[in-house]
Amino acid sequence: MMLANAYAFSDRLDRAEALYNEALRAYESAGWSGGHLALAHAYVGVGHRRRGRLREAEASLRKSLALAERVGRRLPLHWSATCNLVDTLLARGHVDQAWEVAEEHGFAPPYPSTIVLPDPRSVRGRLLLAVGRTKDGINELEAAEKAAAVRGHHNPVLVPWAVDLTRALAGEDPARAARLATDVRRHAERFGTDTAIGEALRCAAALETGQRAVRLAEQAVTYLESSPCQYEHAAARVEYGLAARSSTELQRGLTLARSCGADGLVLQAEAALAAGVV
Repeated sequence: MMLANAYAFSDRLDRAEALYNEALRAYESAGWSGGHLALAHAYVGVGHRRRGRLREAEASLRKSLALAERVGRRLPLHWSATCNLVDTLLARGHVDQAWEVAEEHGFAPPYPSTIVLPDPRSVRGRLLLAVGRTKDGINELEAAEKAAAVRGHHNPVLVPWAVDLTRALAGEDPARAARLATDVRRHAERFGTDTAIGEALRCAAALETGQRAVRLAEQAVTYLESSPCQYEHAAARVEYGLAARSSTELQRGLTLARSCGADGLVLQAEAALAAGVV
């Protein structure tokens, strides 16, 4: 499972999904129905989430969480199922559902000492921002920053606190936001995957205006088009369409978002097209 996770967050999803599904089949054929099976379903959900198959990811993760509940709360497998379900629901644009899951299943500090993928502090910080608790979200993301520094975690896909913190600080502390965006890009280029670099470019584009924003958004699309992570590609397409005022790019992003089950992104693209902002 840990090997599969390394593949999943480094753009080698074919290998990751093969290992996830192999583990799930092995547990099911052995008749296991407890923690191991819950974790297997969670990781199958991770594979779907990374691919951008958000509906399938949600289904697998809800199944995982139901199994994990039988084993016990606050265990690593329960954290994994909850964290990934919240992350997936946020990607789908289902913010209210994500909050309900977090509240019902105790997705809040204190966090486990074991590693949970993706980083739960980063995911909770994004959730708090999404529900309008901006100050709490910033505090949570700053806590994620400190925890990542202690552990030496710098993969911006696996520990994405900096991307969300950059966007959150853009209005109130643009200088700090710019420094964070530079750090994100440096770490992404060191890590070297299309997804990491593309996400860093999306982050940088969000801080810019005019033609510089358009150029960065276009570069993000170029990288994410080569990535196996289609939700991130869809988001980049929509952002590029908005920056470039291109109905063609917005429509391409809309088509991708629909195929991913990213309902919030669909609504954003549809609203822009209907309003004639391009």
